[in-house]
Amino acid sequence: VQLQASGGGLVQAGGSLRLSCRASGGTIRGYSTAWFRQAPGKEREFVVSVRWPGSTSYADSVKGRFTISRDNAENTVYLQMNSLKPEDTAVYYCAADRSVISSSTRVPNAWGTWGRGTQVTVSS
Repeated sequence: VQLQASGGGLVQAGGSLRLSCRASGGTIRGYSTAWFRQAPGKEREFVVSVRWPGSTSYADSVKGRFTISRDNAENTVYLQMNSLKPEDTAVYYCAADRSVISSSTRVPNAWGTWGRGTQVTVSS
């Protein structure tokens, strides 16, 4: 499958955004999916994952504020981001893989398919 992320933008601190990651060229059924982010000058970091068929894992920094969801019929993964903070500013990437294991979900290299990123900027 190929992935295309969208929905980024500029928002004030405390605001919300919903990112979308649409898959094409195949179904996301059977794929684990995740969101990562990368701020300028920093390494790509794990945000959230949902392993097929449905166990989720969140980074501590976003727990309680971000929610991942999947719509298999629409072949799309969503990231609802609430109570945004300036430190959430980054390029957000979605990823998918059929065989990522639970102990590796937070490692970028464990994911085989990536979409282009979408910029999220949170102003203070």
